[in-house]
Amino acid sequence: MPDATTAGSAQGAPLSLWLASAGTTGFPELRGTVEVDVAVIGGGVAGLTAALALKRSGRSVAVLEAARIGTGVTGHTTGKVTSLHRLAYTALERSHGAVAAGVYGKANQAAVEHVAHLVAAEDISCGFRRVANFTFAGSKDTLPQVRAEAELAARLGLPASFTAEVPLPFPVAGAVRFDGQAQIHAVKYLQQLAARVAGDGSFVFEGTRAVGLQDGPRVNVTAGKGTVLAADAIVATNVPFGDHGRLEALCPPHRSYIVAAVVDGPPLDATFISADEPMRSLLTVQLDGVTYLLTGGEGHPAAEHVDAVQRYASLAGYAHSRFGAGPVAYRWSTQDAVPRDGLPYVGPLNPDSRHSFVITGLRKWGLTNGTAAALMLTDLLNGTPNEWAPLFDSNRAPSQPGTRAAADGQPTADGSSDGQETGPDDVARQVADLAPGGGKVIDAAGTSTAYYRGQAGEIHAVSAICTHLGCTVGFNREDRTWDCPCHGSRFNVDGKVVQGPATEDLPPRPTP
Repeated sequence: MPDATTAGSAQGAPLSLWLASAGTTGFPELRGTVEVDVAVIGGGVAGLTAALALKRSGRSVAVLEAARIGTGVTGHTTGKVTSLHRLAYTALERSHGAVAAGVYGKANQAAVEHVAHLVAAEDISCGFRRVANFTFAGSKDTLPQVRAEAELAARLGLPASFTAEVPLPFPVAGAVRFDGQAQIHAVKYLQQLAARVAGDGSFVFEGTRAVGLQDGPRVNVTAGKGTVLAADAIVATNVPFGDHGRLEALCPPHRSYIVAAVVDGPPLDATFISADEPMRSLLTVQLDGVTYLLTGGEGHPAAEHVDAVQRYASLAGYAHSRFGAGPVAYRWSTQDAVPRDGLPYVGPLNPDSRHSFVITGLRKWGLTNGTAAALMLTDLLNGTPNEWAPLFDSNRAPSQPGTRAAADGQPTADGSSDGQETGPDDVARQVADLAPGGGKVIDAAGTSTAYYRGQAGEIHAVSAICTHLGCTVGFNREDRTWDCPCHGSRFNVDGKVVQGPATEDLPPRPTP
């Protein structure tokens, strides 16, 4: 187990527990031209579930993953596989009607069973275990909401009940209980899905960032050193590209935080999320004889400027006070595309797309929503009717108009630009004043440059203009990334893309 970080930073290693305990994969980089039936862009749960389902139906597939399998959003999940999404059914009934809420529930419960089926049929070792999942009312204030959710979910045919018996080490007022849910080691699950996709005329490529997609009778997907030609393509990259920004406006990025701390005893046979604010999501897992408590929450729109150290500290404090958890061993954050109308987008990438399809807006419940979406697209590409698909239609009329953040003067993190021009001498002074691990955006001579000082004192300088649509990035001190406030793109200190929708790196700039 790693030591805590130095004073002034959050406790724990800045790494997902799932990534820290999964080992690595070694799939090749795409080079040259490959022809398959379906190209899948994105090696997360949606892309790999679709790829394996299509392969098992007789189609050849090629998966393109920009980094390594499992290192994206799915690798930073809590690991819950459940159709109980806090108080989702009440909200969906209010905004879309009871029939729509029922379809959403049926799709997600089917996804739970599909994961269970894959684990058994494909002999996947990923710590899969059945658990109950609870949405609990920590106080009497939220008890009516919890009762209403339980009653509605039961009427919709889901495995729901209201209970006052909640297996938590502190008192609560009551909870919605869903039986027959599950939890998994998300990265091991993805790695083994990928292993079963590769071979027999199908491929998995890592270190292969797709940068272009041309729809047509033969879809052309371009990457840095190669091309995939396919009859169809699926974009499953959390925040998609190739949609002219339409879906990004409908599904703005939302950031969440998780800490993993050691607790005594075996893991609980249940997972939990609070109905109260601030929301807390809870899961326990045992790895190599050590039981970890994962505590998630503290979410906010990615464009908001927050103190990440404080967010992690709040989660760590909750874990310690409620569970007696020890120091944080691991901590991480992630960004999810959250649909404004509460429903994922699954279907054609654009209204005029004929062979390019998309999965996005999984509303922070990607292990089930992503699985259900993958099954919908598998049916669509195989010409099989799917009763869930109309509700998730990617070209439905938005119930709430999307908005874009302006590109001018967008501060989101420590070191963002204040929009003021700076002379050469002042640039040198400000860069010299940067402490190790610090970053700052400085405007000078008509350009915005992002400067970062490494722990050894070296300076990294890149353009501060996001290569997606031209917003100015800000420095995320805890994750040591340059983050775009407009659509959620993230870059490392050398300008390499960490998370899209951007597909191009931030170009280097000279140091003063």
